[in-house]
Amino acid sequence: MSEPNAPTTAAQADPLLMRDGVRLTVDGAVATVTLCNPAKRNAQSPALWRALVEAGRLLPGSVRVVVLRGEGVSFSAGLDRQAFTPEGFDGEPSFIDLARGSEAELDATIAEYQEAFTWWRRNDLVSIAAVQGHAIGAGFQLALACDLRVCADDVQFAMRETSLGLVPDLAGTKPLTGLVGYARALEICATGRYVRAEEAERIGLANLVVPPAELDAAVSDLTAALLAAPRDAVIETKTLLREAPSRTYDEQRTAERAAQGRRLRDLAGLGE
Repeated sequence: MSEPNAPTTAAQADPLLMRDGVRLTVDGAVATVTLCNPAKRNAQSPALWRALVEAGRLLPGSVRVVVLRGEGVSFSAGLDRQAFTPEGFDGEPSFIDLARGSEAELDATIAEYQEAFTWWRRNDLVSIAAVQGHAIGAGFQLALACDLRVCADDVQFAMRETSLGLVPDLAGTKPLTGLVGYARALEICATGRYVRAEEAERIGLANLVVPPAELDAAVSDLTAALLAAPRDAVIETKTLLREAPSRTYDEQRTAERAAQGRRLRDLAGLGE
């Protein structure tokens, strides 16, 4: 089966979702999720997180690649500072209210927030974060939620939670540690310092760094390369790689044999 043509831009496609600072567009095998509140540097809120969850649920089965973007000069400057005020967001519990609730209620609320950061690594998708400018705190963790990161050379990553007396709790600690190792992840999180483009590429945070004017083209090229391989082969390969860290060497060899057997049977027309 031939692969779909290159995707249109988010501005050209009719959105499947447009609310709370999130826009979802789909063109064939490619979906684009755009953070679209550039006036606030795409600051995040619980409402935005719920919209991201909904975007994941709305993806058609034809989608193979999801591109995550942020409009304006920054990918995402992190959690909206309004969250730290006593009032919080309209219709939302403030952080102070959350702290005053039961442990079960607090745990359930944070688990709900985390859902916005977990679906990007589904085995049937490959997700790419196109990151420019600031990716701070929740913005850093959202970039880490994706499988791959293509960055403009003005990018600045920082995990500021610890500096604020908090911890990174939006599912970012595992991918960060997996990418850069425990010692480097601890140093980045505990100091809250900025990681800029050259270092991000060197330590494995960025798959590719390009000038800002070339970011869209670089993401399009990577998307086309990902779509060139048969979908089932990509799914099997991604599953093998994702689960490799939790397996022994022999367990991984067994998984490779099983996956290859499925692929060979499918190619021979003997699949279920």
